[in-house]
Amino acid sequence: MDSSRLRFLIFMVITTAECSETNKPECQNSDIETHRLLEGEAFYFVPYELNDSNIPDENVTWYKNSSQIEKISTDEKETVHYHGGALFFLNVLPENSGFYTARHSKPSGKCNYYHLKVEVFKTRNDPELLYGGIKNSDLNQRIPCPESVSYTCEIMEGKFTWYKDFMLIEADNEDALWIYNATKDHNGIYTCNCTWTHNHKVYVSSGSKRLTVKDRAIHRTPKITSPTGEQFADEGFEIKLNCSVFCGTNVKPHCHASWKVTGIPNQDNRYNITTKTVIEEPSKNTISTAILTIGKVSAKDFQAEFKCIGVGFYKLVSDTVTLKRRESIIRLVIGGVCVLFFCVFAAVLVKCFAIDLALLFRPYFPLSSDNKDGRVYDAYVVYQMQNMDKVTEESLCQFVTKNLPSVLEEKCGYRLFIHGRDDIPGEDRLELVEDRMKQSRRLMVILTPGLGSGSQIRDRHLASPENTELGGFDWQVGLHHALVQREMNVILIQLGDPEPQGYTHLPPGLQHLIRKSPPIRGPKDSRGAAAWNSRFWKRVRYLMPATPAKKCPQYDII
Repeated sequence: MDSSRLRFLIFMVITTAECSETNKPECQNSDIETHRLLEGEAFYFVPYELNDSNIPDENVTWYKNSSQIEKISTDEKETVHYHGGALFFLNVLPENSGFYTARHSKPSGKCNYYHLKVEVFKTRNDPELLYGGIKNSDLNQRIPCPESVSYTCEIMEGKFTWYKDFMLIEADNEDALWIYNATKDHNGIYTCNCTWTHNHKVYVSSGSKRLTVKDRAIHRTPKITSPTGEQFADEGFEIKLNCSVFCGTNVKPHCHASWKVTGIPNQDNRYNITTKTVIEEPSKNTISTAILTIGKVSAKDFQAEFKCIGVGFYKLVSDTVTLKRRESIIRLVIGGVCVLFFCVFAAVLVKCFAIDLALLFRPYFPLSSDNKDGRVYDAYVVYQMQNMDKVTEESLCQFVTKNLPSVLEEKCGYRLFIHGRDDIPGEDRLELVEDRMKQSRRLMVILTPGLGSGSQIRDRHLASPENTELGGFDWQVGLHHALVQREMNVILIQLGDPEPQGYTHLPPGLQHLIRKSPPIRGPKDSRGAAAWNSRFWKRVRYLMPATPAKKCPQYDII
């Protein structure tokens, strides 16, 4: 407690004691009114409960409660003086700060005490001088002059002027300042000055308020953004339900989200609701979110209804949410593993039995291009009989003259053109090869270990293109049709093991075909060579035309 307040209380005790000693009625005390003044300005004060300044001076006595009780004079030349119930502070000084008391004696014998606390500041920048502030988002802002200043100006018939941040502004001489289409640029301290005259002298009273223009509020019909419909949950586990409501722009005090649970008679401590409202930047959208936490989901929760409620400035909206059991993760894992296993099994099955499947469905999906190409032979067989040992020669003869016709012609219905067997005696060799090559769909090349070097083959082709055993002209024409004219596909079959140097001794065109499609390894025994459903013959049949030539319509055959 400061010394001035202590002296004021002592004065009150003494005054009360004097009244008791003289057997006078006890006076009634009013609340203390506080006013903050700027040094050099003037102040006109009438107690609020008195509300009458025209009472005789002899009925009112003013005191200042300093180190000793000082009686206030009625002399108008004094800086502080009074007339009846009005107390004047003219060109107030810091030493005028303190507590002031007025004793009002009424004709009825009753009395009242009115109390005033005055604080004098030396600088107008002191925030203690502000009479509060104005903070809202109104489009048009009204700044009223502080009541003590406007009351003084009204009684003393003064003139108003307005300042922003202590700089004079053009405004009407009214007790309130209007700012239209207010923006944040209008923020600041607005001071209302009243210039008034007393005893032919001019005095000034002022009061300031701070204006803060907030972002403009735009109210919308509340919209629930989440959740909606059914929410999946696991029984026995915790779940959080977020009720999010959009209410508009910059409307934080008027946006609220909440949860209401129905269908559960006795809600226990498993339920916890937390709410927060935020204004998003930079859009200023106001979102309120209520988070309902269910500590441990029970079977009853799946029968209950959870209502998300949004309250805006104008309207209330709601949406109902129900919980649904989530499928067990174990079932999903097992299902995924089964699907994965099936896909892998199907891929392996197709990889291993692709040829078998193709042969199985080939009769049902024949290629129309093979059926109507007008060719007589399914394959033109090319082989050579030179530069090989007796065992290889016998194996080749066995394969070409017996196994090949037995499987492809007798069992599969294909038509082959084989040298030595299908040649017409007396026909021109070159014309025969050219004609039969054009009438064939495939070029079947039989490779043997004793094929010889590429230089030997090229020399023999050039020296004797009509050499039947070597098949030089056959090779040239066949490779020309396969590589240049692209009229026929090539089937490469390797009997026995290839040469140690690989296929580098073969002509470049043949090497190119081998790089594109490696040769099919022939069977190593006679039993495998005769088994038409063996892996070897399935691969050969897969490369052969889908429909044998002999099954094509006769009018398509030239």
